[in-house]
Amino acid sequence: MPDDFTEVRILDNFYQTSSFFPMPVVLVSTISKSGQANLGTYSLCFPHSITGGRDHAMMLISRGTSNTAENIIRAKVCALNFIPDKRKYLKNCVVLGYPGETTEQKMKNSIFTLLPSTRSEAEGAHPYPPIVKEAFQVFECTWDDRYPLKHTDELVECHFLLHIDKIIMKKKWRDCLFKGKGFPRMPIDYGYRDNVRFWFAEHSRPYAVPIPKDKGNAVETVKYACTHFDPDITWEDEACAMLVKVPNIFLNKALGGIVAEAKNAGITVITPEFMAKIRDKRSGGR
Repeated sequence: MPDDFTEVRILDNFYQTSSFFPMPVVLVSTISKSGQANLGTYSLCFPHSITGGRDHAMMLISRGTSNTAENIIRAKVCALNFIPDKRKYLKNCVVLGYPGETTEQKMKNSIFTLLPSTRSEAEGAHPYPPIVKEAFQVFECTWDDRYPLKHTDELVECHFLLHIDKIIMKKKWRDCLFKGKGFPRMPIDYGYRDNVRFWFAEHSRPYAVPIPKDKGNAVETVKYACTHFDPDITWEDEACAMLVKVPNIFLNKALGGIVAEAKNAGITVITPEFMAKIRDKRSGGR
């Protein structure tokens, strides 16, 4: 029957040969040994360390012999450039991802515009790679070389744990991110499936599914709302916890009022003590 499950043989590159697996499309910029900028196309690039303060990281899986891998091993820095879904960009990504060419050969065919890194050259021992002007967001990263490149000698790929030094974004999308409205058109890659073509899909309009009202506001949910409400304001965990009893429907309104009072007072970190002052002030006005 068509709806019955049947086993699929697990082959090398199983994410594209033995399954349907949507992936991002990322241009990784590095600096070659000669000092020239290099762009490599990658899709095996995913969030790795997502909590823990400043230790946020991405995992990049690359052929060990690629220009990108050699450049990261030598200089320890790169930038992950997320480009919008335009066919001319993706056609050029396929060209830039073709193995076996030198940096000089491949970059003659690049259609992308390179801009200087936003990182200060004084911060690192090697020049920082440029960023791609056409990208809607960029993660500027440093390789954490304490993480092993290969788990076994038999593996041909390298695993780079990339510490995220900076996330930069076009202002339009930064505003959408913090308002919780609007998404860039991101390409979805299904890989090199039939030995002839790479397959991509368009990013359809996302839709929202609200949290059920009977679930209430867990502390982690409130922390997420607080820390994403305004990029210029940070929250202590105990301050977030004081908003747990606020109904979901009123949470953003409450956050807006608290953040406005913090900015009026010249405060950038909201503490439990500041929350208590606001509570006392409002109680006294009743």
